[in-house]
Order: sequence, then C-alpha cells, then structure tokens
Amino acid sequence: MIKRVLIANRGEIALRIIRACRELGVETVAVYSEADAESLHCKLADHAVCIGPANPKESYLYVPNIISAAEITGCDAVHPGYGFLSENADFADICKKHQLTFIGPEPKIITLMGDKSEARAAMTAAGVPIVPGTAPLESLKRALSEANKIGYPLIIKASGGGGGKGMRIVRNDSDLSSSFDIAKNEARMAFSNDEVYMEKYIERARHIEFQIIADNYGNAVHLGERDCSIQRRHQKLVEESPSVFLTDELRRKMGDIAVRVVKSVKYTNAGTIEFIMDENKNYYFMEMNSRIQVEHPVTEMVTSIDLLKEQILVAGGAKLSFSQSDIKFRGYAIECRICAEDPANHFMPQVGTIANYIPSGGPFIRIDTHVYSGYSIPTHYDSMIAKVIAWGETRKEAIARMKRALAEIRFDGLTVNIAFFEKLLNNEKFLKGDITTNFIAGMEV
Repeated sequence: MIKRVLIANRGEIALRIIRACRELGVETVAVYSEADAESLHCKLADHAVCIGPANPKESYLYVPNIISAAEITGCDAVHPGYGFLSENADFADICKKHQLTFIGPEPKIITLMGDKSEARAAMTAAGVPIVPGTAPLESLKRALSEANKIGYPLIIKASGGGGGKGMRIVRNDSDLSSSFDIAKNEARMAFSNDEVYMEKYIERARHIEFQIIADNYGNAVHLGERDCSIQRRHQKLVEESPSVFLTDELRRKMGDIAVRVVKSVKYTNAGTIEFIMDENKNYYFMEMNSRIQVEHPVTEMVTSIDLLKEQILVAGGAKLSFSQSDIKFRGYAIECRICAEDPANHFMPQVGTIANYIPSGGPFIRIDTHVYSGYSIPTHYDSMIAKVIAWGETRKEAIARMKRALAEIRFDGLTVNIAFFEKLLNNEKFLKGDITTNFIAGMEV
C-alpha cells in the first residue's frame, strides 16, 4: 500500500489527487513554483515543497528538484496528474530507479503510446482500425509524395505529442509546402522532437474517447465513452457522456476494441483510447493518452467510480476492485472547462485577480477548481481555472443543470469564457447533438 504521494503537478488536478489520497488515508506532498506559493494545493496537502521559479522548465518540468522533494519528504510514490511530466517516459523511469512508484503505466508503454506514429503501427498489428496515414516524414518531398497517394485533405501531426501542437490541416500541395516546416518547428518547441506524420483529415468528425483502467494482473475494463467534439484549436472545451451519436451496439464494439488495445500492449493504470469518427459512424483509432484526463469527472459522474482512488490502489499493487460487468452507467454528465480567456478576442488568455469567487450550488453539480477570492492568475500556466460538471437523468436535464450552474458561478474581476458556454448551450444544433470537431469554427462567439 502506498503511504505518501508526491504530487508532481499544480492547480485543480493537484487538489483532486489530495482529496483521493485523504480518503484512502495516504499522506500527500505538494510541490509548487514561486508563482504558486499561495495556491490552494499547497495549503491542503500534508506537506509542501518549493521546487523553483515560475517558469515550468525550472520547476514543474525540472525533474531533479521533483525527485529531491520526494526523497527529502519520504515519499514512496509520485502522481503526475495530467500535462507537465505525466507522459514523460524518462521521468517515469527515473522515479522507478529512485524506488518511487509512478502512478501510471510502465515507462516503455508511455514511450510506445507517446510516439503517435509508433502507436499507429502497434494498433495496426493488433487489428485495430486506424485513419489512413503515413510513417514519420523526413522531408517535404516525401510528404508531398505521400499526400498525393492518400489524397487531400490531410492533417499534419507531431509524433511526440498532442494538444494541438504541431497540427496543421492542409488541403492542397501549396498548403502542405507552407505548413510542413511550421509544424515541425512547433513540434520541436513543444516536445523536443520535430518528427511529424500525416493522416487523412476527416471532415465533420467526432472525437470519441473511451476511459480505460487496468491492473498488474491482466484485468482491464473500459468505463464508457466521452464525446469531446467541442474543441477550439484542437483543445477540448466541453465533454459529455454518453455520446448521443453512438448506438448501444457501436458502444459495445468500440469498448471491446479499447480493452483489446490495453491488453495488446500490456497497459496498466488509467488511460484513454481516442477515436475519430466520421458522419457515417466509421471509427478509427487516433491515439492513446497514458494518464488521467482533464475530463475524468464526466466518467465518474455516470459510473460512480472514483478513478483517482482506483489509480492509486492499482499502482500500489491492488487488483481492480470491479470487473466489466460490475460497471453500471446511469444518466448523462457534461463538463465545461472554465478558462481565463476572452472568446470574443480569439480566446485570448487573460490574467488578473479574482476579486470575488462564488461557486455554483444545488444537486448534481460538481466544481473542480483551485481558485478562491483574492487569487491571482499566474501568467506561466494553462488558462483553465475550473471545471463545472453537471449530471442529469437525461441529456436535457444535464444541460439544464449546467445552464443553472453557469448562471450562478462568479469569477468577478476576471474575463472568463462563461458567456460562450451559455451561448453554446442554447445552440439548436448542440441541443440536438449535431456536433463535430469544427463546430466552434462555424459558430459565432
């Protein structure tokens, strides 16, 4: 059993891990940058250690300081959360070498699934449908040749990561010629790896992901899907479960494939299998995220399973506490990511101090946040400041509850994207479930 966890992250996910550990009787150590000295995760953890300046490269991404913090505080495990070092195989390996349990998959699996082109090859070998695409492209000349074999439109992707970095949609040779080097440079800056590949770009696509979790004894399950199609710049803003687009038969088939993927690579701990789906309901493996996701509360709301606690227990050597047949799905859940940004100005990130924070209340509403009245938003990190999650017996009820929650919540003194969500939740196409990954691009914000 794990006894003390160092949380190698910040913000709301750090708080989420602290709360799961506390319920399990596990002590926590928070790490923080100088910019986060007043952050709530520092106040709620059992111990807190400053690991460097505000710049993430000198703090949350600086492995020597994180490992030192774990050792001087007597930790026996590290939870990476999401982002930062969560999918860094070298970090997972270093933790292992320092006798620290990494709460996530084995380093070699992170390496395999983190390299998107390698993951595509592994999925092909496992008989999983993938989007037509290429191997890593060493030159523009090769890219042009492959493009004309597959056919436009195409999307350039970074082999070493996601989150929209290094992605470019190209519709002809001219687009590809002007975008190829830009995509490689973005990939190099974001992931220290400029390798890119291309996939067929699916118009009117949906982004459907399946939550999975597996233990060290060969047991693996999926916990249903999340529809993450509402995105801006390839980053998710709204997630919901279940997807209104999937039939029960399709859900069963895709869930079975998700579990097959997990078992084929001997994956352990929590992760997601991500699919892209066209308007004819053809689906293709896109990638695997080898970590907990921002949107995990959506799954927790419809399954009543605490994913963070299960992660910690599995990492500590326990078997999964449930089988596939034990998982029951009830109702609908929807999540909106509240970000300090201005939708009317191309979603430009905002900074400032929250003069007054008032959370939403009432039944079946969950708020995951690290902010409070008087909290100043640092300039160095992601713009997300809260997640609002609403549950209902029906999708209509979940949306109605979300509208109520957004009408109540306040972040006075700061520009946030709530007005955008209020407009989205009244959009007729959204209410019908007629959504795609380019929905926001065609919506007036």
